[in-house]
Amino acid sequence: MRATTRFLVSLVLTSMVGSLPAQERDQFYDQRLEMVHTFLIPEGITNKRVVHALKTVKRHEFVSQFRQKYAYHDVAIEIGYGQTISPPYIVAYMTQVLDPQPDDKVLEIGTGSGYQAAVLGEICDEVYSIEIVEQLGVKAGNKLKELGYDNIHTKVGDGYLGWPEHAPFDKIIVTCSPEKIPKPLADQLAEGGKMVVPVGERYQQVFYLLEKRDGKLVETELIPTLFVPMTGESEKNREVRPNPLAPKIVNGSFELDDNKDGKLDNWHYQRQMKYLLSGGLHGDRCVRFFNLTPGQPAQALQGMGIDGRVLGTIRLQVSATFENLRSGTNDFEKPGLQVFFYDYRRKYITGEMVGPWTGNSPWRTYKKTFSIPLDAREMIVQVGINGGTGKLILDDVRMEVEKR
Repeated sequence: MRATTRFLVSLVLTSMVGSLPAQERDQFYDQRLEMVHTFLIPEGITNKRVVHALKTVKRHEFVSQFRQKYAYHDVAIEIGYGQTISPPYIVAYMTQVLDPQPDDKVLEIGTGSGYQAAVLGEICDEVYSIEIVEQLGVKAGNKLKELGYDNIHTKVGDGYLGWPEHAPFDKIIVTCSPEKIPKPLADQLAEGGKMVVPVGERYQQVFYLLEKRDGKLVETELIPTLFVPMTGESEKNREVRPNPLAPKIVNGSFELDDNKDGKLDNWHYQRQMKYLLSGGLHGDRCVRFFNLTPGQPAQALQGMGIDGRVLGTIRLQVSATFENLRSGTNDFEKPGLQVFFYDYRRKYITGEMVGPWTGNSPWRTYKKTFSIPLDAREMIVQVGINGGTGKLILDDVRMEVEKR
């Protein structure tokens, strides 16, 4: 079913769904609507086609049955082979930036689970998607066929090279991070076309919107982000690699604004966060999180490599002041500074927290020391209200590590 026909049929079904018996809807329908209205629209996702696609595509079909209960949370979910399905907000954000049209032919680099391709398939005429991990590529291709997306074409291969036999493409979306823009993709973008891609080193990346005008790419720098690296040819050519023996928090003072755009640099997946240019405890700048809806994200994070075979202890410090802080409804929804450890496959190991914080407090500095798991190879540092409610202001996040 082509995207335009699918869109019209879906609109009819959507208008009818209120009158359908509950048992005739899929069991996750209400969760999809809640996801869109809680996590996406309040964060600026307003494109009608994108909103409709996110309401329509069954994200739970693209994760394992064991993880389906998290399918409509705004979180990344492990899909095996060291890969994840991106949070719904990131999928929606990239799609909105791309501004896909019903008659577009789109190239996606990094099929992964197939979810992003399905979102594009709801909107666009043709989607061509490439996955370098054979097991994932085959599984995603089968799932998309099973769900009836006959306008989505998949193959296993190195996305760095694009899909030249079907070029040029009106839009290109890259869901893994190269250090530099792959030239074959730039060449395969049609005149007047758009490409969105996360560019940078392994743990510090920024989204770029690239538009081809008169044969040249015009770049617009967007928000910080964190994706798995583009492998294959791109990884072979990577010049800067992280040092897992010297992990560090970048811009933990919140003083850096290299782009002079009034936005916080180096911190990713910022939700309900405001960058304050005055009022900090250490220096001028700090960050404020504010949330009134339990379960809605209000946070920012950073990733880094860490080798638990060599490093044994970590010390964290952060300054905070807060008002009316409350934990959320789930056990993990607690305001504070959270740390999550992952193994070499990017599988979650354990987590630690500075906090949780509740109630009211003037500026105070909090510290905690704990052990690094022996099999830890990656770490996520997340600050914020984390699904709780209230107002939280943070400054001066610091980290020190010691060898075993």
